[in-house]
Amino acid sequence: MNPVFLNIGGFTIAWYGVLITLGIVAGVWVGTRLARQRGLNVDLFNDMILWMIVWGLVGARLVFVATSWHQFENIPFPRILLDIVNLRSGGISIHGGLIGGILTIIYFARKYRFDFYRYADLAVPGVAFGVIGGRIGNIMNGTDTVGRVTGWPIGFRWPDSARAFHEGMCVPNPNPDLNLAQYCQTIGGQVVMTAPVHFTQMYGVIIGIILSVAAYFWLRSRKSGWAFWQFWLWYSILRAGWEETFRLNPLLPKAYLDQGLNASGIGLFTETHLISIPLIIVSVYMLVRLRHRPDDRAADTGQFVTPDGASARVPASA
Repeated sequence: MNPVFLNIGGFTIAWYGVLITLGIVAGVWVGTRLARQRGLNVDLFNDMILWMIVWGLVGARLVFVATSWHQFENIPFPRILLDIVNLRSGGISIHGGLIGGILTIIYFARKYRFDFYRYADLAVPGVAFGVIGGRIGNIMNGTDTVGRVTGWPIGFRWPDSARAFHEGMCVPNPNPDLNLAQYCQTIGGQVVMTAPVHFTQMYGVIIGIILSVAAYFWLRSRKSGWAFWQFWLWYSILRAGWEETFRLNPLLPKAYLDQGLNASGIGLFTETHLISIPLIIVSVYMLVRLRHRPDDRAADTGQFVTPDGASARVPASA
């Protein structure tokens, strides 16, 4: 796998960025259509999406740096400042990106006095498509979000041509729980990791596809906010319960570890596991609240239901 999509005079464009961008563009197209159908302010939605991307990237990078500070702590000043802001070197957090995007919607909702959920729902497809693009980009990068060594039949043996993967995984790691160098050997003059691992990048792609399909049904709800909280619930469940369980990440409380050629390749609990637990609880609570709230949108129309039960379009300036 080659992480570089295009190289022009030494300036490189990575697959990761290209694929995430395509996912976001597809999501903006879907969200814009829905905004128009629902009588919302399309121009306002597009402006908001632009700033969501900007602050989403900022949040994604800040959370990554904060949770991976060990990668930066030995870098001298002022070079560390350049490394922190250098997105081209890789390293972003999906949860950080989501936080940055949500804070942007909150700001716009207060400034323009509209219902947060009516616009937040429309961003769900773009996030789901972005997950797909990002995880395919991880596959191209090779070493990103790699899985633990497993003896299960679904273990994936990376091809010898995947140089980026082998170069990253065959470097000895001081943490024995993360050290895959023991499974490496030299084949044809190239150091290759021969052990099968969980193909967690593909797990992430499948999760993104599931969320994209589910979003179609969530957005048909007559309750604003239903798609937003359903996304948080199922992203957290699928990410923590499936993908993260098999990923080669540090175990904060080392509750359980079973990896190797005759093992399952399971590790509990990572940082994402711990973050996902409160997100799942809050999402369930909010969905229960929404379920008992009166409908605020007429089905399959661009109208919203007023408190007296009548339906009316939201003005373009809302």
